[in-house]
Amino acid sequence: MSSEGRDVAHRSAEQAARQSYGRLLAILSARTRDIAASEDALHDAFERALERWPHDGVPERPEAWLLQVARHRTLDAWRHEKVQDAAVQSLQVLAQALDDEPQQGVAAVPDERLRLLFVCAHPAIDGAARAPLMLQTVLGLDAARIANAFLVAPATLGQRLVRAKSRIRAAGIGFEYPRADELPRRLQDVLDGIYAAYGTGWDDVEGADASHRGLTLEAIELGRILCTLMPGEPEPRGLLALMLFCESRALARRDAHGAYVPLDAQDPALWNEDMRLQAERQLAAAAACGVVGAYQLEAAIQSAHTQRRLGMAVPPQALVALYDGLLALRPSIGAQVSRACALAAALGPAAGLQALDAIDAQRVASYQPYWAARAHLLGADGQTGEARSAYARASGLSSQPAVRAYLEQAARRLR
Repeated sequence: MSSEGRDVAHRSAEQAARQSYGRLLAILSARTRDIAASEDALHDAFERALERWPHDGVPERPEAWLLQVARHRTLDAWRHEKVQDAAVQSLQVLAQALDDEPQQGVAAVPDERLRLLFVCAHPAIDGAARAPLMLQTVLGLDAARIANAFLVAPATLGQRLVRAKSRIRAAGIGFEYPRADELPRRLQDVLDGIYAAYGTGWDDVEGADASHRGLTLEAIELGRILCTLMPGEPEPRGLLALMLFCESRALARRDAHGAYVPLDAQDPALWNEDMRLQAERQLAAAAACGVVGAYQLEAAIQSAHTQRRLGMAVPPQALVALYDGLLALRPSIGAQVSRACALAAALGPAAGLQALDAIDAQRVASYQPYWAARAHLLGADGQTGEARSAYARASGLSSQPAVRAYLEQAARRLR
């Protein structure tokens, strides 16, 4: 085995894991109705690939090869365990599928992924575990990245996921779309899962698996598919608009040296204009439905920030009003902090600091955006010493080196 062949095999396996893990797991879970067993089978398939591909060469369709091996692994496990009659019938169905559709893996991806998202949003599953379960099962994220997204300890998150998977298995939750009358109850969780997936793809997280990147584009793809499947629902369009607004500025968030660049300092020439216009069209289509939702308001806030940076007149109070509407629909610490910054832009830093002071101190003790916002407003208000302390706390809470460097530089610029 040459080192070059081994490197090619490892890169191909890593690419397949990054691009297709969630797709493959969705297909396996749809047939086995057992997420944990499907994960085990898929992990074994990747281990098998790392053993065989350096010797045999990378197959022409790596995803189909992995799916086939994982399916056979599932069959072998069922035979070994001598499962009950009902499972034997499922075994026969799966065996028939291996003969009838050996190359179907990639073609069935979109529907199977969304089906698994809706399964994870089943009301029998604990609400706090639904979106994290989507991130792990559909996108294959590791615990460190998921825990960072939901601001919980990895151990706590792991316990939630284990309980959720046990619940799916014990309750025999089916892998099918909910009925029309169940859809609204599950849709919000699916939207939250997709948006959480988008957020986890933005930056590196310390302790996370570096192979799982590029999830922003996969989340946008899922958003597009959801809009197509549910054209009459405004919130999927609002979420898609929100992600497109944020992604249109992706290339401007770092300078040529990798340093963090805040929105107010970004070069609009680096923005993806086509993506930005797509976002505006999706937002307009959502608004035309006449039902306001939280994701639509978040997209409208991004639109206002973008237009202001492009030199268009956006009254500062308009942003405050949008945040007031967002907090009325879906209160969150993040929205409260952002509203305080909008209030500072409209009425001055003292007004923003007063709004920050009104937030429960315990809830923001470890919330990095709060301390970054507080540091900025204290500096603008002339409270230099307090600002430096807040910058130090914000820097210590950040998991991103580029953001830490930006905050430390901002503290040094204080007079």
